[in-house]
Amino acid sequence: MSRKAWPWLLGVGLAIPLIAFSQDDPISFEALKAHHAALTAYRIDHPRLTALLYFILYVAVTGLSAPGVIVLSMAGGALFGLVWGTLLASFGFALGGVVAFLLARRFLRDRVRRCWGARLAAIEAGMARDGPLYLFGLRLVPVIPYFLVNLLMALTPISTRTFYWVSQLGMLPLLIVYVNAGVQAAQLGAARDLFSPALWASLGLLAIFPLLARKVIGLVGRYRTGTTREKRSQAAHPSDKPASESERPTAKNP
Repeated sequence: MSRKAWPWLLGVGLAIPLIAFSQDDPISFEALKAHHAALTAYRIDHPRLTALLYFILYVAVTGLSAPGVIVLSMAGGALFGLVWGTLLASFGFALGGVVAFLLARRFLRDRVRRCWGARLAAIEAGMARDGPLYLFGLRLVPVIPYFLVNLLMALTPISTRTFYWVSQLGMLPLLIVYVNAGVQAAQLGAARDLFSPALWASLGLLAIFPLLARKVIGLVGRYRTGTTREKRSQAAHPSDKPASESERPTAKNP
């Protein structure tokens, strides 16, 4: 197989499950709500197959930069619970992100640069300044859409391995919030459940998480800036360092 052919085959391979799962209904909250009972029944009868199909769909959606990550994450919580839903969503997101990253790095460089050159300049400046921590911040506080981060990061010098583990670690807290929201939404059995403390806590966490994450990133950034300034000051004024025991003059006996 030629090197020019395999990305097209990969794209078709990812598109097939995406089209198959969304040909009747797009990936949306309405579709999830309408088919929740049927999906739950299928998961009970075929737990492993359901998990595999869900994982493949998640990789396809992320790898092809299609919309639906939030809905899929909530669906994972509704179908598999918090632990397994988070695991499947986390690895599906990270692997799909790597697929998009590699496709952009090898075959879409010119198109990405032409379409998003202004944002690419900001990404390159951030990576030069903070390294992988900058990517971690973009995942933790998604001020730029996830799919655009995948494409733009492909044009930076970051390695595929670093991109993978930083993306997975950075997205994990937000995915937990999404999956937990799906868990709570699936437990709504009556109107009184709308006043469930767990549901409102989950919705509140969805609302305040970006603010908390931005605060954490700001604190880390200020700490790094202060540490860098201190090191530069010490390098510029080495005489200000306290003398060691061996460097201190010894008093002479009269």
